[in-house]
Amino acid sequence: MTSTLNIGVLAHVDAGKTSLTERLLFESGAIDRLGSVDTGDTTTDTGSVERERGITIRTAVAGFRVGPTRVNLIDTPGHTDFVAEVERALAVLDGAVLVVSAVEGVQAHTRVLMRVLRESGLPVLLFVNKTDRAGARPERVFAEIRRRLTGGALAMDTVRDAGTPHARTEPGDLRDPAFARRVAEALAEHDDALLAALVEDRPLPGPDALTGVLREQVGRGLVYPVLCGSAVTGQGVGALTRVLTTLLPVTTAAHGEDAADELRGTVFAIERAPTGEKTGYLRLRAGCLEPRAHVEFERADPGDDGPHRGRITGLEVVGAEGVRSRPLAAGEIGRIRGLPGVRVGDRLGPPAAAARFARPALEAVVRPEDGGDAARLHAALAALADQDPLIHLRTVAGEGLSVLLYGEVQKEVVAATLAEDFGVRAVFEPSRTAHTERPAGTGSAVEEVSPGRLVGTWATVGLRVDPMKEGAGVVFRREVEFGALIGAFDRAIEETVRDTLGQGLYGWPVTDCAVTLIRSGFAPPTTPADFRELTPLVLMRALDRAGTRVFEPVHGFELEVPADVLGGVTARLNALGARVRDTVETAEGWLLRGEVAARSVDAFRTELPGLSRGEGVWWTFPEGERAVTGPVPRRARTDGNPLDYDEYLVHRANARRSG
Repeated sequence: MTSTLNIGVLAHVDAGKTSLTERLLFESGAIDRLGSVDTGDTTTDTGSVERERGITIRTAVAGFRVGPTRVNLIDTPGHTDFVAEVERALAVLDGAVLVVSAVEGVQAHTRVLMRVLRESGLPVLLFVNKTDRAGARPERVFAEIRRRLTGGALAMDTVRDAGTPHARTEPGDLRDPAFARRVAEALAEHDDALLAALVEDRPLPGPDALTGVLREQVGRGLVYPVLCGSAVTGQGVGALTRVLTTLLPVTTAAHGEDAADELRGTVFAIERAPTGEKTGYLRLRAGCLEPRAHVEFERADPGDDGPHRGRITGLEVVGAEGVRSRPLAAGEIGRIRGLPGVRVGDRLGPPAAAARFARPALEAVVRPEDGGDAARLHAALAALADQDPLIHLRTVAGEGLSVLLYGEVQKEVVAATLAEDFGVRAVFEPSRTAHTERPAGTGSAVEEVSPGRLVGTWATVGLRVDPMKEGAGVVFRREVEFGALIGAFDRAIEETVRDTLGQGLYGWPVTDCAVTLIRSGFAPPTTPADFRELTPLVLMRALDRAGTRVFEPVHGFELEVPADVLGGVTARLNALGARVRDTVETAEGWLLRGEVAARSVDAFRTELPGLSRGEGVWWTFPEGERAVTGPVPRRARTDGNPLDYDEYLVHRANARRSG
């Protein structure tokens, strides 16, 4: 049977991961010539912006074969502004390769990626690239990996003539007693039998048995094999290929009667053709998906709309032999077409794990440079939001479109993509922090509407708002008698509740709350539209009685600085509202850990070189939210303001006339 291995390639910018992907494909025969980041013709960086900037922005998939195993390489972004794209890819992987430069060593974002990988529970191999470059010091980098990434790092080879064009890699061989003992010593920390054999000086298990123990500990995240080489010369890449299929877990494809009945899988990337047709990349974890099958996808975000149903019109299996049209088996990746509403994060069946995507911390208003391009700009941004559903769009009266973003580099990339791929030049306003609201207490409201007052027919809606624990999202419940409303009316209320909570008392999205339908009723000729008009009025009144608190996104941070600049650095952190939780003295100076408002991250990053003589190392990662202190920030409303009855009536009347 054919087996499948889905591998992610991750790295800090410029560590050479896209070049490594090219080399793996070339050495396996999947491509007949090597592409280059410099010349913009790599296999996985297909977008014009990616080629121009030399960075990976969107997850891409390419495959090759190693014996009976089909390896799918998922080349993921390396820049911090695209960390959400990395996290989406992790959900469909069997393992990962983390690339480190033999010249620059472990960078700040390398540590962020390693932390994300370890928390995900994925088995990880490390590849020290660029051993042929001047200044390469793989032995120093290995020590750095052990000190700054993981004490479980295990060197699997030796590099000769490092830092020269003649650098060569000599893989370790478990038939060599010295190498076998070194591996056994690393594994013995988590294997009592091996420890006893070493202590008592008894013979060690043979190569096959040691390989089995190594595979088991790599799978559990206890040991991290480190290999060295060069994507440019190909040194060490063959050994990496062999280790991939030897130490990482593969899935054996099952078809027909051998396949599980329940479909389970996740859409992790979207491509859009010039015609507008969408292609979704689906990793199937269970079952067997037939071409032209009818499917139902659940949304990843509980605040989004309900299931998306449709029929697949095109199904192609991604693999080393190219793209084939046949049933998709568990473990494989397929390209699916025919579902215009499909989005990144959509899933078949229950989720394999809880969603981990960090919420974007910034919001920016964007306008077309040419006022006549407003419709084209909206369509283009909607297409980009399909690729990244966390880039929410909304129209701000008198301002323009607003988008959520992770950072300033992402804003630059979005602007370049709009110009180059969609022919729309856009102007972005300065970014501002994207806040959220949460109920401070419980509040209820009921509205019984009679003809001539609001909706023109008899309809009743009563809602209660309750706070929930952080991370709960929005939950809709019912306390009314089952079947009290016909299905269309019930759905209209729930959908409108979720839409309305996009703007709370201060204009920010409301989360971590339960909304309960406590009263309902109607009389002919009431329609779903009547409930859609009434529900925002009732919900916002209930929310007003509950009250809300506004929260801002925060990042956790680790900061390494020389001892003599500690005072100035901590003073600046305090001025920015950061909270230092831990200060540890190290051989190089001081290590500080704490949290800082997301709005202050870029400012401190810019100032740090001056504060630390260029020696400070700063890295951050999303770490939830905290309540805003001081004046509460507000965001302009776009919903007609259901908190003001008269203003809302005018808004709804205008909406009906324009519709």
